[in-house]
Order: sequence, then structure tokens, then C-alpha cells
Amino acid sequence: MKTEIVTTLKRRATHILADLRETKEPVLITEHGKPSAYLVDAESFELMQDRMKILDGIARGERAIWEKRTLTQSQAKRRMKKWLE
Repeated sequence: MKTEIVTTLKRRATHILADLRETKEPVLITEHGKPSAYLVDAESFELMQDRMKILDGIARGERAIWEKRTLTQSQAKRRMKKWLE
């Protein structure tokens, strides 16, 4: 992963963005020597967002199992049928 100071980002934003689009390699932006932000290309960001939604769904399912909030297959089919109509 590349690292750039915020001043460099301000001065060379167009170049940094062009490089980012080409390499797809995230850029860590630092301020005063400390991490401040990550710069990623739009496609990678959207993919990460989709993955987070999937992981959130899995976590909710696991929580439902722990809390004994589960359905039988026939109950689930009935609910899905109502939802899809």
C-alpha cells in the first residue's frame, strides 16, 4: 500500500487519482505522521460495501440462531411467499 502525506495529496491529487485508477492500490493519507484516511478507487469501495452487507447479513443470522429466533423451512417459505408477492 502506498502512503502519501496530505500535503502531497493537495498538490498532486490528479496524478495520485490517475495512479489509483490504474493500479487499484489503496493510498494511506497521513497527517502529522499519523494515518488520517484511505483513498480507494470507486469500484473497490463499492465491492467492499457489498461484502460488508453480506457479512452483516451473516452476523444477523448467527445472532438469530444464538437467540433461538429461527424458523422451520415451511415457516420460512410462507414468509418468503408473502414477502415476494
